[in-house]
Amino acid sequence: MTTHMTRASAPESVRVRPMTPDDSDAVAAIRVRGWRYAYRGTIPQAYLDAMDVAAEAEKQRARLAAGDGSVVNLVAEAADGTLAGWAAYGPYRDGDVRTGDGELYALYLAPERIGRGVGRALMAEVKGRCAAAGYPRVFLWVFESNARARRFYEAAGFTPDGTEEPFEVAGVQLPEVRYARTA
Repeated sequence: MTTHMTRASAPESVRVRPMTPDDSDAVAAIRVRGWRYAYRGTIPQAYLDAMDVAAEAEKQRARLAAGDGSVVNLVAEAADGTLAGWAAYGPYRDGDVRTGDGELYALYLAPERIGRGVGRALMAEVKGRCAAAGYPRVFLWVFESNARARRFYEAAGFTPDGTEEPFEVAGVQLPEVRYARTA
């Protein structure tokens, strides 16, 4: 049986590699564009409109410079050299305590790259690295209302574990759901 793939569903070839300080501007743009795309109608539009790529890039550079190596930032680089996505992971944060489990802190794609395999490539790399680091479980938090992301995480083997917490953005309480999977 032959499967016909449309251009939109054809997997995009990307190289997943560690983020460098030189990637900060592109990662910031991906994060800001990702928030504006994913959370439109969920987070107040004024907050999304006020997100500043340059300020976010400075935060990215500062986090990389100050990091102790426990947080790993990865980027998905397309064949043309542009960045298509970003992920960050490290030890699970239980309040101020770092546990022996892992946590996916962030995974964002350029909106036009959604559904093209970039997220799957980043997720595969994160899962492999978490297993190699010896994390018995990996957790992540996702807005309860983010159905697209929840489907993606479930397809990657994560399941909601029943833990929920409120998350406040611009005065709006948004429930987050914790997902887990064995590394």
